[in-house]
Amino acid sequence: MEGVSLGFILLRWNGLLIAFGIVCGALLAALEAKRRFQDAEVVYYLFVPLTISGWVGARLWHVLTPPLSSVQLGLTTQYYLSHPLDILSLWTGGFGIPGALLGGILALLLIARKEKFPFGDLADMLAPGIILAQAIGRLGNYFNQELYGLPTNLPWAIFIQPQNRLRGFEQVEFYHPLFAYEIFLSLVSLVLLLWLARGSLAWQLKPGDVFLTYLVSYSLIRFLLEALRLDVSLVNNININQVFFACVFIIAGGMLVRRRLAPVL
Repeated sequence: MEGVSLGFILLRWNGLLIAFGIVCGALLAALEAKRRFQDAEVVYYLFVPLTISGWVGARLWHVLTPPLSSVQLGLTTQYYLSHPLDILSLWTGGFGIPGALLGGILALLLIARKEKFPFGDLADMLAPGIILAQAIGRLGNYFNQELYGLPTNLPWAIFIQPQNRLRGFEQVEFYHPLFAYEIFLSLVSLVLLLWLARGSLAWQLKPGDVFLTYLVSYSLIRFLLEALRLDVSLVNNININQVFFACVFIIAGGMLVRRRLAPVL
């Protein structure tokens, strides 16, 4: 079952779950806003621009670094550049979380600077909601039979329909359910972030620490899972997503260490 049919339109499960995840993430961020600022209006103010910038960034990342499944269908970067209207056809191809992160962070920086909001506090407020949204959105990969990993005979292996298998793997039926691994690990990270933000050690945190912890934990999750992924995004034969998350892990981790060793400038 691909989605919910409303007669003239088909609402695909992947899109529905991504939208549901965004709403749930926003509600969690609103709870954090009330706890931190005593006012959830800041979340409602940020919701639309951050959502739009995240979608745009995610789409551009896909266009510039399409995964193998898209390349095998002819949806290469060259194709998109020669058919620019297809970039706007969101049902063609897909999206990339690295682009969503970059787009969201850039938008938040610009808004914080314009409105003189404390960026670190805003980012900390949003971090638990972001990873909750990502975990819920990944459920859509189950219905679309996307984000599966290497072939495996493990008891929890997922069956992939022949039409959704990569070329060269047409005869292989069972694969690692990478989307399930990411959901589980993201929920573990969510618990960690909430514990940091609300636990007994919260008073020792500096603005931005929760967000940096989110970047470290999620980039580590994605870096490790990319090693099991078949449908990788290659740039000059390099897994660009894995490189991206390795860089994020190093930068965010280095900033956390530096903050523990020196005062905030």
